[in-house]
Amino acid sequence: MDSKKTGLLELHFAVLLFGGTALFSKLIPLSALDITLLRCVVAATVLALIVKLSKQSIRLNAANDYLIAIGLGIIVSLHWVTYFASMQLSSVAIGMIAFFTYPVMTVLVEPMVTNTKLKFADIISGITVLIGVYLLIPEASLGNDVTLGILIGILSAALFTARNLLHKRYFSAYSGQQAMLYQTAVAVIFLAPWLSVDPSTIEQNVWWLIVLLGVVFTAAPHALFTSALRLLSAKTVGLVSCLQPFYGAVLALILLGEDLAINTVIGGTLVVATALFETQQSHRSNSLKKTA
Repeated sequence: MDSKKTGLLELHFAVLLFGGTALFSKLIPLSALDITLLRCVVAATVLALIVKLSKQSIRLNAANDYLIAIGLGIIVSLHWVTYFASMQLSSVAIGMIAFFTYPVMTVLVEPMVTNTKLKFADIISGITVLIGVYLLIPEASLGNDVTLGILIGILSAALFTARNLLHKRYFSAYSGQQAMLYQTAVAVIFLAPWLSVDPSTIEQNVWWLIVLLGVVFTAAPHALFTSALRLLSAKTVGLVSCLQPFYGAVLALILLGEDLAINTVIGGTLVVATALFETQQSHRSNSLKKTA
C-alpha cells in the first residue's frame, strides 16, 4: 500500500474516532467537566508514554513556551467541557453541527489576526452558517435545553478557533503529541478543583468507558492525525476533517438510536457544506500565494 493510501486510511480512522468522541457525552453518566477531567488524566498519561517511546523531548524549547502551553491548555479544557455539555443538553448530531461552525469562525476571525482583508464570499459563508444554525433552534429561549446546547456548542467552537489560531502562531514548532500532552496535563490541573465526583465511587464499567475515551478516542486519533499530516496535503486533511459531524451523527444513530429531524439534516448540511467550501477556498488561496 502506498503512503498516500495509508495516510488516507489513517486520516479517515482518526476523523471517525474524533466523531465517536461525542458519543461519550451520553454514554458516561457524569457531568461534562468530570468527563473532560478524567479523559485528560488518561490521555495525558498515554501521550507522555507516546512522546517518551518516540524519543521526542518532553521539555519545551523556551521558558516562554510553558506560559503559552498553560494558556492553550486552559482554552482546550474549556472547549472540551462546553463540547460535552452541548451534546448532553441537545443531541450528538446537533452538538457536533453547532461545534462545526468553527471553520467559518476561523475564516472570519483570522483576517483580524493576520491584518488581511475579509472576502465577500466569507461573509456569505458566515450568513449561510447562521441560517443553518437557525434551522437547528427549536425556540428562541434559553429555557429550552436544545437551544442552550446549540449556544454552548457555538461557544465551544469559538474556544476551539481561538486555540487553533494561537497554536498556529505560537506553538506550531511542536508535534501534535507534544502539544496535546501539555494541553491535557494543564487541563487536569486547571479543572481538578471543580471535580464533583469521588473517583472511588465510579463504577468499573464507567471507568472502562473513560479509559476507552482517553486512549482510543483521544490519544490514538491525535497520533493518527499527526501521522496523516505528514503523508497528505493540508487541503486533503481539511476536507476529510469536515466529515466529522457526519461520522458522529451516523454513530449516534446506530449506537444510541438518536433520530435526525429534517431541520437538523437541512441545517447540518448548510453548516458542513459551508465548512467544506471554506476549507477548499482556504487551501486554494494558500496554493496561489505559494506559486505567486
